[in-house]
Amino acid sequence: MTRLDDQSTSSPLLQELFALVSDHGVDSMAHAFTMIVNAAMLAERDAALGAGPYERSEQRRGYANGFKSKTVTSRAGKIEFRVPKARGIEFYPRALEKGVRSEKALKVAIAEMYVQGVSTRKVREVTERLCGTEISSTQVSRLAQELDEEFDQWRNRSIGAVPYLILDARYEKVRHAGAVVSCAILVAIGICEDGKRSVLGVSCKLSEAEPHWREFLQHLLARGMHGVQMIVSDDHAGLRAAREAVFPSTPWQRCQFHLIRNAFAYVPKQSMRSEVARDIRSILDSPDRAEADRRISIIASKYRTSAPSLSDWIEHSVPEALTVLRIHPDHRRRLRTTNMLEALNKEIKRRTRVATLFPNAASVLRLISAILIEVDEDWTTGRVYLDLTKCQTS
Repeated sequence: MTRLDDQSTSSPLLQELFALVSDHGVDSMAHAFTMIVNAAMLAERDAALGAGPYERSEQRRGYANGFKSKTVTSRAGKIEFRVPKARGIEFYPRALEKGVRSEKALKVAIAEMYVQGVSTRKVREVTERLCGTEISSTQVSRLAQELDEEFDQWRNRSIGAVPYLILDARYEKVRHAGAVVSCAILVAIGICEDGKRSVLGVSCKLSEAEPHWREFLQHLLARGMHGVQMIVSDDHAGLRAAREAVFPSTPWQRCQFHLIRNAFAYVPKQSMRSEVARDIRSILDSPDRAEADRRISIIASKYRTSAPSLSDWIEHSVPEALTVLRIHPDHRRRLRTTNMLEALNKEIKRRTRVATLFPNAASVLRLISAILIEVDEDWTTGRVYLDLTKCQTS
């Protein structure tokens, strides 16, 4: 091996990199790249902290807090980095984030073009701009296959304990058997034991019928999901039947947002809607179940003459949206509705609306899986959503 004595290559890291490449050639480039990124992330953490390891400094803003492993799928294959962590400040390495995001952008771009039936020539033009190099139709097909394999593995990964389960569905236009149909995209979100959110699963079905929801829920259980203490969803008939079959003894929280919208079907006059919404909201805002039951009785009596169907509906349906009163007060606001899933559906819609019509169910599932994986990674590596050390049920 040639000895490198130039001053510009005198650092231990550069000496090690040159030795690695000299001994192993281009086959060592992935390893060399990993070493460079790891070193850059360490330097970035020191800069963010305002001090190096064990250094005393008045400019120090926080402390090093070890490392966590992160595997990134890149064009050079799978690379495992040692991501430095910090306490006392918010920190995540920019160098790694940029690399991850660009790889995701490439994958999603290819998925989007596939679902839109874009020609290979156009795919090649766009990927050349993304990657800086030309890509063949064979490579495009291989990348699409790799996407499907990766997404299938993610959709079948093990789950674990999920105290809170949130379920919802949205629809996308898909070609099926020579016709255009609306396919149901079933999505499950969980608040896991560590208090963080996670996208647990996604499935594409021709409808929200009970067999489809039941199969979806049973698949979550087969992947190891357990410890569900409460389910949050709207009152779709197929989902209700499947939930009662698969989770017969698990408490159910009916989405309060959808509940108020459902109430309008029982309001005889348009002019009564605002008042009815305020009355139902006053019930839902009760501090405990006893007070909620008292308000249900008063408000149901109020509408007994002017809107008898509404009165009966309030007595029967509103209690289904009060299960949340059984859990810790700090958890109620975020679990009284399916709003977190509604926000996720808006993000999905923003990314899928450019396609308008998908050529098949597999194509829409591919793109939505790509979106949900990004969201799930952000959630599971981000902040705690709920403090589950607090009492969860009364």
